[in-house]
Amino acid sequence: MSVQTTKRRLSPASIEALKGERPIVSLTAYTTPIARLLDPHVDFLLVGDSLGMVLYGLDTTVGVTLDMMIAHGQAVMRGSERACVVIDLPFGSYQESKEQAFRSAARILKETGCSAVKLEGGAEMAETVDFLVSRGIPVLGHVGLMPQLVNTTGGYRSVGRNEKEVAKIRRDAKAIDDAGAFAIVVEGTVEPVAREITATLRSPTIGIGASPACDGQILVSDDMLGIFNDFKPRFVKHFAELAPAISKAVEDYANEVKARTFPGIEHTFQVKR
Repeated sequence: MSVQTTKRRLSPASIEALKGERPIVSLTAYTTPIARLLDPHVDFLLVGDSLGMVLYGLDTTVGVTLDMMIAHGQAVMRGSERACVVIDLPFGSYQESKEQAFRSAARILKETGCSAVKLEGGAEMAETVDFLVSRGIPVLGHVGLMPQLVNTTGGYRSVGRNEKEVAKIRRDAKAIDDAGAFAIVVEGTVEPVAREITATLRSPTIGIGASPACDGQILVSDDMLGIFNDFKPRFVKHFAELAPAISKAVEDYANEVKARTFPGIEHTFQVKR
């Protein structure tokens, strides 16, 4: 009789329990190969709607669809076995009503097998978060800079630079925390405000352009790896510079094909006599 052991994924509850224990590590993933590489090193993988800009060349995340998120979510699930996988609810798939949000989130969980969804929004989305959580759908919140609202907020800019903005961020974070989110992404928020929010919330905060004091950190993988070079936000650190290496590899390949030095005979199939 053999006993087969399977690795258990980290759950939203286990991510939540890390607050006060150690920093939470997260990165975005959109494909199976990248998910395989990241999985051993992170606590959760976010299939972010940032894929619209990173993979599809869109100017914003607004054009991303639910079908796109599900397809990439399935790919990431196939490439990971340890990390908790969270998938973004894209613009227009949850804002209309809490019932719409439930239908979209339930479809994502059913069709991908992921553990949780993420949605952007503060106090105005608290009822929706509570509705989802109370019906068995874990939610990762997102406050501060909200990319899906770029058309109404005047572009991508840090927030929390005046008392009105600070009051809103505090209100939003508390509302989503009280609604039951297992963690909250705090994006593009001035450092002292992000630090204060982290100290006051029950849920762990996941910073991106926020504060070293956040309970965890997340970056877009293509930013962190130095692949996406259209622009570099202030909060991004390139832990590698893969874009030049990829470009050089393609250049070498093209030169060898033109010179007929690739493929060599060793790269071909021969008939055995």
